[in-house]
Amino acid sequence: MCGESKVYTTHQTENSALSELQSIILNEKNNVPLFQRYRALFSLKGLGTEEAVDIIIKSIKAEKDSELFKHELAYCLGQLQNKKAIPVLIDLIKDPNEFVMVRHEAAESIGAISESETIEILKDYLNDPCKELADTCLLAIEKIKYDHSEESKKVDQGVNIYGSIDPTPATTETKDIPELKNILCDQKRDLWSRYRAMFALRDINNDEAVEALSEALESDKTSALFRHEIGFVFGEMQHPKSAHVLKRVLGNATEAPMVRHEAAEALGSIASDEVFSVLKEYLNDRNDVIRESCEVALDMYEYENSNEFQYAIIPDTTSV
Repeated sequence: MCGESKVYTTHQTENSALSELQSIILNEKNNVPLFQRYRALFSLKGLGTEEAVDIIIKSIKAEKDSELFKHELAYCLGQLQNKKAIPVLIDLIKDPNEFVMVRHEAAESIGAISESETIEILKDYLNDPCKELADTCLLAIEKIKYDHSEESKKVDQGVNIYGSIDPTPATTETKDIPELKNILCDQKRDLWSRYRAMFALRDINNDEAVEALSEALESDKTSALFRHEIGFVFGEMQHPKSAHVLKRVLGNATEAPMVRHEAAEALGSIASDEVFSVLKEYLNDRNDVIRESCEVALDMYEYENSNEFQYAIIPDTTSV
């Protein structure tokens, strides 16, 4: 009986934690700050259970207001690689009235889950008027094909120290930075090759790699998707030498919001002294995505400069 009581109490505690996390990310009373919803979401991502996936799916169906948060929900579903997320992700891709960033992230997440049968659905959007979606579907198709190819079985990609499922593998053909830079900055090359060079430079993560990525970020005229991914990569790298280019990108009102958004969040991850005032400056930006990204980024800045053990929220269930 003692054993049964212990199991019951643990189960009850887990349910209480999940219930609290669900309450935070659903925000049905509209009284939870966005940054706290982010922390709750990444707690669910960290749990990675079937119940956690169910809550994220419920939240993505309910979210109507925040393009930023909804796209993050879609991102987490891809990173968790749970097949039950595929139907809702496909619905998001198919909806022409859905937020651009959400449709893009849904397609990328389909690529992350990497089920061969989804390729035909992605093909339907290769010529979509939304270029960000079309580009993402192209990459997702290539990634799924690669994941199921003999080539991928032969290549040792090594350990991804960032813990992310990337939209393309890093190229293994060269680690020469000038060569990788040439591929990355060649605007006539296909997006798949440029992305693979990008992730190889991310993995190198030194001053020269940062300089190559910075040049590509500011010189590219072909794809907002490509530029936004460089911003994301800079957030993973947390290299202080990228801060100057990220500040310029964030301040460029003519740049696509999805690119400026990644620049803001990358600055929050870098969390150097000059970042705080820059992010504060754009808290009142006219664009909702930028404004919300800076709110989240400032919380990331606070976390990086704190003694907190982890970014994710762990609900207090000690009273259960």
